[in-house]
Amino acid sequence: MDETAIFPPHKIIGVAVIWNDQGQILIARRRPEGPMGGLWEFPGGKIEPGETIEECIKREISEELGIEIEVGEHLIAVDHTYTHLRVTLRVHHCRCLQGIPQPIECDEVRWVSLHELEQFAFPKANANIIKALQKACEV
Repeated sequence: MDETAIFPPHKIIGVAVIWNDQGQILIARRRPEGPMGGLWEFPGGKIEPGETIEECIKREISEELGIEIEVGEHLIAVDHTYTHLRVTLRVHHCRCLQGIPQPIECDEVRWVSLHELEQFAFPKANANIIKALQKACEV
């Protein structure tokens, strides 16, 4: 069966929840002209053939933000269908090793606390990531 015949198309996305030493999480705002433009997201991108999720996340973060990260523990996998796209988000905790995040392929980047996440508009699929983070960080 031709992959183009499948609708909506399915993409597997490696997603990074990047923590800094102050316990903040890095979020990025999508460019306004793209799909779901202007919404905030946890950075990441589409897995390439032959790549592991960890390799995908490291590559995407380097390309999109210009930083080197360590990919850590798996947090959650989220399956979500939008009208135009079905995604599987494979989310990992990550740590910034080197560099200062730059908005290379996004509009803006920001370090925020876990509690501040709810103040930002995210794509619907990200709600499950935020809930998983809140649950994992309960004291």
